[in-house]
Amino acid sequence: MTARPNRPIYLDNQATTACDPRVLAVMLPFFTERFGNPHSAEHAMGRDAEQEVETARARIAALIGADPREIILTSGATESNNIAIKGAARFALRHDNPRRRIVTVATEHKCVLESVNDLAAEGFEPVILPVRTDGLLDPAVLEAALTVPTLLVSVMAVNNEIGVVQDLAALSAIAHTAGALFHTDAAQGFGKIPLDVAAQGIDLMSISGHKIYGPKGVGALYVRRRPRVRLAPLFSGGGQERGLRSGTLATPLIAGLGEAARIARAEMAEDAARIAALRDRFAARVAASVSGIAFNGSLRARIPGNLNLTFPEGDAQAIMRAAPELCVSTGSACSSAEVEPSYVLKALGLSDDRAARTLRIGIGRFTSPAEIDAAADMLIAAHHTATKG
Repeated sequence: MTARPNRPIYLDNQATTACDPRVLAVMLPFFTERFGNPHSAEHAMGRDAEQEVETARARIAALIGADPREIILTSGATESNNIAIKGAARFALRHDNPRRRIVTVATEHKCVLESVNDLAAEGFEPVILPVRTDGLLDPAVLEAALTVPTLLVSVMAVNNEIGVVQDLAALSAIAHTAGALFHTDAAQGFGKIPLDVAAQGIDLMSISGHKIYGPKGVGALYVRRRPRVRLAPLFSGGGQERGLRSGTLATPLIAGLGEAARIARAEMAEDAARIAALRDRFAARVAASVSGIAFNGSLRARIPGNLNLTFPEGDAQAIMRAAPELCVSTGSACSSAEVEPSYVLKALGLSDDRAARTLRIGIGRFTSPAEIDAAADMLIAAHHTATKG
């Protein structure tokens, strides 16, 4: 992607990513010339749209080692998370499954935490587990929680604020030993780290398009077929997507997600190596000029593009105001309107004061070395401005 002159430097790729030009090129014809309804299989244009949807479904499946029939297309990871968690709970309730405990983690995305908490009103027992100071879930803590019969465990693959990568294979094994289903919100991991639903023992996986250089408004839910995971749909309609997600599919967006998945599968390793080098370069440059800066979360189990850093003094909001040409954030985009300490950082043990001095840096496919150096210098200067006097 060619940088536009005078464009701010964008380092908030955990919030969203730019649409890859190759993705846009695939999408455009489905808004204009190839606009058929994929459910209108009686004629050529409908069949053309249907074929594109199935091509995209296969590409999404290939990136996680799934069967295309296990991919349910949705509007994004928030919808997928709701279908997975509430759908599993309501199916169990309707079929007299006595298990009522649903276990998740304190650092999950709001849509997972709220979905789990909502189910308390339907007779389920939400259990929210703590994390270690490195942001990772201790397997022993999960094992202890599962001594009570549990229906579902939900642990995100990659945290959206601190970028840490959970050991899904180990955690799912513990869940399965206890007879529970295992769901993962993989919005931040899909297309960035290797994921394999069979090898990692995943029953349900939520996916988002706009985190991997695809369009906003589209995502998917992996639902294991063998042995079959059964879900109750959240709303009624024409029974599309195997009865789990009624409604006309957004062919242009799905085509874009499919192309984004194809590109990620081909270029993930190369992207990861380049982005990790840029992250380390940025971290070294800032640390050399800001004594006492701290990096939050495991530095070993982390996606390549994320840094979550706490300044020794000053206020993160003031630092951002002092660098208006730099796009970074103080935490999750899902609650960015609320200027309050991040619940993720507090779960790691950070005080409100330290959390208020923390910024999230998200480096992506289109970030250049020159932008990294300029951004680091901007942040250093902004910190000086925000703390002088």
